[in-house]
Amino acid sequence: MKIELIPAIDIIDGKCVRLTKGDYSQKKIYNEDPVAQAQEFERLGFKRLHVVDLDGAKSKHIVNDGVLRAITSSTQLRVDFGGGIKTDEDIEKAFAAGAVMVTAGSIAVTQPELFIEWLQHYGADRMILGADVRNGKISINGWKEDSAEDLLPFLAKYVEAGVRNVLCTEISKDGTLEGPAIGLYQQIMGKYPGLHLIASGGVSCSQDIIQLDAAGIPATVFGKAWYEGKIDLEELSL
Repeated sequence: MKIELIPAIDIIDGKCVRLTKGDYSQKKIYNEDPVAQAQEFERLGFKRLHVVDLDGAKSKHIVNDGVLRAITSSTQLRVDFGGGIKTDEDIEKAFAAGAVMVTAGSIAVTQPELFIEWLQHYGADRMILGADVRNGKISINGWKEDSAEDLLPFLAKYVEAGVRNVLCTEISKDGTLEGPAIGLYQQIMGKYPGLHLIASGGVSCSQDIIQLDAAGIPATVFGKAWYEGKIDLEELSL
């Protein structure tokens, strides 16, 4: 299996949670201790971790950098971090707390010059473009608002600017366990075969990951399916 497997930890009030379709009112706590959860992922053989500061996404500034620091100081996991990264101070906090990569999406819509400045300053290997999609439009600020940006032109602009890593979440699928939007990801890969595309949203079981791998998708993030016990590592040959 070639696909990169990236478990997710979403943080609200310092706890490991999952939402459904980004709805903060549909919150379920899976672990009171995100650090212990990260250590468990490492023990199982995962190398990478996706951490989302949901408080930060809602507040429009980084909130849970302390949790990030606790995770990176107690594991060897390569952590990418997103949620609430709006300013130079926010991104510096994330890197200072041990993030290897940072995911930024809203800022790429509202302040494209700043995103490109970060891309040039930190390098394409450390920046992930967040492309969260609802009804074909890029959604921002913790999925509270839909922008006027269409997905493919949005990606085109940033691929041209040097982006190599994209995290694409199909919001209508996220947290639903209904299966990922494989057709959407194949469309992106068909247009930009060199992208390291991270598919996010809807993974319901090991078979979904096997199908993403067969479709040539480079990486996938999963959360609820893992916490609900629907992913079998033996099937995935981690």
